[in-house]
Amino acid sequence: MDSLGNLQQLFQLGQQMQSRLADLNDRLEKETLTATSGGGMVEVHADGRGNVRRIRLDPAVVDPADIEMLEDLVLAAVSEVQRRAREKLEKEMKEAAGGLPLSNLAGLFGS
Repeated sequence: MDSLGNLQQLFQLGQQMQSRLADLNDRLEKETLTATSGGGMVEVHADGRGNVRRIRLDPAVVDPADIEMLEDLVLAAVSEVQRRAREKLEKEMKEAAGGLPLSNLAGLFGS
């Protein structure tokens, strides 16, 4: 294939990937992931990109004498929901690139 054909093919692959990534971004923004800590006393909701959208605290966990425990529970739930979002993003990115021969880009240039 000539260089112009290779460039056109590369451009088409880029457009396909850009479209897939835009769709993925839209889906992740609309998705809600949840994580809890303290036996469900702290609940954190985030979108599929890991942006925290809501935190719910059971009133029983709010003890002015033990703020450190509450901080630890909130941190644990936030960390967990963000870990889940990262895993989901990685999985979705692999699926989005699944049909594209990204690992064979060198072949587009006659290598």
